[in-house]
Amino acid sequence: MGRTTTFATVLLVFTALLFFSPGVSAQAGITMHSDVLADGATYLIEVPANWNGTLFLYSHGYVTPGAANPATDVGDPATRAFMLESGFALAGSSYATTGWAVQQALPDQIEVLEIFSRIVGHPHRTIAWGHSLGGLISIGLVERHPDRFDGAFSMCGMLAGSESTWNQLLDSEFIFKVLSNTAASNLLQPANITDPDANLRAAQRVFNDARITQAGRARLALAAAFGEEPTWDSATADPPPLPDLNGRIAAMLKSFEQNVLPAGFGARQELELRAGGNPSTNVGESYLSAFRTLPQRDLIVNAYKAAGLDLEADLRALDATPRIPADPQAAAYLKENTNVGDTLPVPVLTMHTIADPLIPVEHERNYSEAVPVEVRASHLRQLFVKRAGHCAFTSAETLVALESLLERMRNGSWSNLDPEDLNESAREYGEGLNSFVSDDRESAPVPPSFIEYVPKAFLR
Repeated sequence: MGRTTTFATVLLVFTALLFFSPGVSAQAGITMHSDVLADGATYLIEVPANWNGTLFLYSHGYVTPGAANPATDVGDPATRAFMLESGFALAGSSYATTGWAVQQALPDQIEVLEIFSRIVGHPHRTIAWGHSLGGLISIGLVERHPDRFDGAFSMCGMLAGSESTWNQLLDSEFIFKVLSNTAASNLLQPANITDPDANLRAAQRVFNDARITQAGRARLALAAAFGEEPTWDSATADPPPLPDLNGRIAAMLKSFEQNVLPAGFGARQELELRAGGNPSTNVGESYLSAFRTLPQRDLIVNAYKAAGLDLEADLRALDATPRIPADPQAAAYLKENTNVGDTLPVPVLTMHTIADPLIPVEHERNYSEAVPVEVRASHLRQLFVKRAGHCAFTSAETLVALESLLERMRNGSWSNLDPEDLNESAREYGEGLNSFVSDDRESAPVPPSFIEYVPKAFLR
């Protein structure tokens, strides 16, 4: 594919900046604006002296209640430095609240655009982009305000929408509670949570008790599989081979413990307080029927066989258990904040790792199928990276994807997005931008890993 002059002309300058400057945040020639929005959120705007007229409005991901919540205008320092050197302006807000702050994020981000136009000038082009929950917010912004944006880039986005995301999480919680079938598990609250800290601690104890037996691990794997948790959990190591049943299940259970338990049995309560009740439901769901399309179906069959368990009996037991209804007003709140895919008013590029433990890659399939057929071919492209981890992209992969979106906006049509061409372009950025910070916080070089990929169906 090859990058255009827009990025290529600053590559040597940026390489020197990255490796010889005391810190990329100390770039010269950057005008910074930061203040408080009307609802108490803060914002950050950065404009380079060589501003080219394009503004990137960044939407950040989920912030745990009680955690620091600064205004953010980019996902990582290296990408920030390169984009500012390339002449792009960056902006973003903190949102007025932490947690599931979609309702606050949408107007806060629009207010940032208005401030930018007032104190800097009206951009020639504005692009919404973001990671994770911010990927969902970015698509929500362009759908609600098509006159304010020229394109969108959603990375590791929650693109099945709010309603489907929380319903699928409820499925995993429900299966975990029912199949654990202990005195402790019977007290768990998958929804309508009264004490999230106690609920999460109880869920962790039930999980710890279950995973010490082969039967317990098989049933945990079933709960994880309905959440479409991946069987690969390291961004800097190869996936377990297909015959390695225990290794693949261990990866699923790690993801279940780190993501499903805290989100479903803890953080869910913050959403319920916002929504005025439980917004999720599994009423009408047949787990026996849904199992037939489960992406990890064969793995679960083998795990149950090795444990000497009757899989069909467990699925029938799940189907015989009373369902959890949603509160109508809470479900309406979640649908409003926000479901996506009804329209596609501007070019949209998405990017996802194929083994994302927090927001499964199957979200991309759901979004693609929700977009109107008549505009999908001209407006939507989806890129996939062969790597494990949530938002586990290198700066080089991010920049190559951004250039593809910019080319679409300049030329009116998508250029060749062949994975090998994308990888070749990413390699040109050098080792400094082709690296990933691993679990031990050490930066490790990784090769660019775009691949052809078709996600399986999103179960909800």
